[in-house]
Amino acid sequence: MSRKRSKVRSSRADETAHELNEAVRTGKVIATRVLKFRATQQRRRRAFTRGLSAESITESRDFIPEHVAKALGPERTTGVLIAEGDSWFDYPLNDVLRLLEDEHGFDVESVAHKGDNVEDMAYSGGQFEEFARRLEKLLRAGKVPKAILLSGGGNDIAGNEFALLLNHEASSLPPLSEEVVRGVIDLRIRDAYATIISGLTTICQRYLGRPIPIVTHGYDYPVPDGRGFMGGWGPLPGPWLRPGFIRKGHKNLETNKRLMKQLIDRFNAMIKELVALPAFSHVRYVHLLGTLATDGNYKQYWANELHPSPKGFQMVTRQFADLIGAL
Repeated sequence: MSRKRSKVRSSRADETAHELNEAVRTGKVIATRVLKFRATQQRRRRAFTRGLSAESITESRDFIPEHVAKALGPERTTGVLIAEGDSWFDYPLNDVLRLLEDEHGFDVESVAHKGDNVEDMAYSGGQFEEFARRLEKLLRAGKVPKAILLSGGGNDIAGNEFALLLNHEASSLPPLSEEVVRGVIDLRIRDAYATIISGLTTICQRYLGRPIPIVTHGYDYPVPDGRGFMGGWGPLPGPWLRPGFIRKGHKNLETNKRLMKQLIDRFNAMIKELVALPAFSHVRYVHLLGTLATDGNYKQYWANELHPSPKGFQMVTRQFADLIGAL
């Protein structure tokens, strides 16, 4: 029996290695296609700029009103960052990127867009192309990013598809559907992440001859209390979790919080294992578990089911800043 189990584990390990190798290869293929497109665009830009007069390309702070230049302060920065991701990097008034700039002194170029899932980010090519353009702009200005920030996965779990992760409360099955959870988190999201990291790394290798550190993160434990953005009424986004629980007969909030803990632990474990791969030695993981409270005062830290409050975003951003500062 033990030999049989050992063979099964070995077979799964080989299968996982093959899947990850394919995901890395896919990232390189997509990035190479994007780089070919960008090379064409660069030739068009060079052809245009060759015809510009010296006067038309002169840049000067003389054109900036003195009071504006004074308010902006000197050109000092903790470092330049490029970010790719979802709503944790693109949220109204408060998000990680805004706080990294305003409270920690970074300059951030972002291609993040709220609502994006990691499969769109990995396979559509759009964020890769936008990332390459932003990197080119920085390099033309003589600036090399200190790190690339990567956020994603929440939209792949939450929302309309969330109920698929659950078995019905009245059934004899466990609350979480192991087959679906494994397929979504341990396979689909994992491979998309590997593709994104591989693609970003390929682009950086092409321009700089080396990778740029990539900083990604897991999530803290959300409270599925039915709160969406500004309440989630009418056309406003959310809620993203409680409707799925109710649909499958799970109505107890404390029980549902424990189920969310299991899902988030699973997601974080997958990310930690992925960034530990030798091919991803330049990737760092921001550990956020336990940062935001889920007890009776949780609404001070969570604005809704998926997003931190302003105070919560400050706490999360501090974790990012500390890790980036240690690179």
